[in-house]
Amino acid sequence: MIPFNAPPVVGTEIDYMQAAISSGKLCGDGGFTHRCQQWMEQRFTSPKVLLTPSCTASLEMAAMLLDIKPGDEVIMPSFTFVSTANAFVLRGATVVFVDVRPDTMNIDESKIEAAITECTRVIVPVHYAGVACEMDSIMALAQQYNLLVVEDAAQGMMSTYKGQALGTIGHIGCFSFHETKNYTAGGEGGAILVNVPTLVDRAEVIREKGTNRSQFFRGQVDKYTWRDIGSSYLMSDLQAAYLWGQLEAADRINQRRLSLWKQYYDSLLPLVKAGRIALPSIPAACVHNAHMFYIKLRDIEDRTAFIDSLKAAGIMSVFHYIPLHTCPAGEQFGRFAGEDRYTSQESARLVRLPLFYTLSDADQYRVINSVLGFFA
Repeated sequence: MIPFNAPPVVGTEIDYMQAAISSGKLCGDGGFTHRCQQWMEQRFTSPKVLLTPSCTASLEMAAMLLDIKPGDEVIMPSFTFVSTANAFVLRGATVVFVDVRPDTMNIDESKIEAAITECTRVIVPVHYAGVACEMDSIMALAQQYNLLVVEDAAQGMMSTYKGQALGTIGHIGCFSFHETKNYTAGGEGGAILVNVPTLVDRAEVIREKGTNRSQFFRGQVDKYTWRDIGSSYLMSDLQAAYLWGQLEAADRINQRRLSLWKQYYDSLLPLVKAGRIALPSIPAACVHNAHMFYIKLRDIEDRTAFIDSLKAAGIMSVFHYIPLHTCPAGEQFGRFAGEDRYTSQESARLVRLPLFYTLSDADQYRVINSVLGFFA
């Protein structure tokens, strides 16, 4: 069986993890944590990057850092992972869902303004498949209405919008290092990018259970105390050691994934011309990271038959999010603003093909031939 995903392994991770064990410091903010954070700060030009246990934790930190309270409203697409919404619902906010664009499956920037009310505090663009949302329009709206922007860039590390790294355009950005992402911290992990310098000190406090422990260890205070709300949002240094091996190979991983993505695109393009499927669209302003390769079929029945056909051929293909506004919790904690013209329709057509760093050319050709065979 060709799996849908296999976690990336480059070969240096165990040596670095052994080095972390030998250092005698396995908890957060050890040597490997600092290496990873500095690498991202320099590579992506963010004032402060902090490793976290997950992108979920990063989003929760963002909601705390921006003082989200009951009565606040947060705008986001319904076509996203539950953590995007949960992070703000946990603070008492109402989630306001907006329709997606069918070409990128990203939030439709032209529908956001109509969803803004006097209660709106934050816009959360989700960069689906590592393809950037239309950030110029979103940031202009945020400035016009005095709103904050939290980029859910869980899938977007190494992608850019008009030359700027995803996660660094909004006030805060959030990365994921889950095993399904392009780079992993040994299965779970995340990072928060704090792009407003005045938020950095408080971000460190929230991440350290609401204490100024980080300042204490830098010698800036003589003892650390409870200063604010917070939680335990540090990644262990053992996981950071695994991640360091991945970051050292980041460009190699990125190039291999892009090569696989292009092979899928070129091989399946004839099916588009024949009117059988739709393929991903990459806007001119975007450089993507080949986080995933999806196709869109005619409808959910067609998709189900397709998934079953590939499974019979020994290939795992999977659909993606159930739109949050159609879920019980989505109905309870949020509302859909405007018309659901594309979110439900397009999500029911979408299916993802196997794409991971160690996918061999031979196995990819098997997948391609099985896809072409389904439409023969």
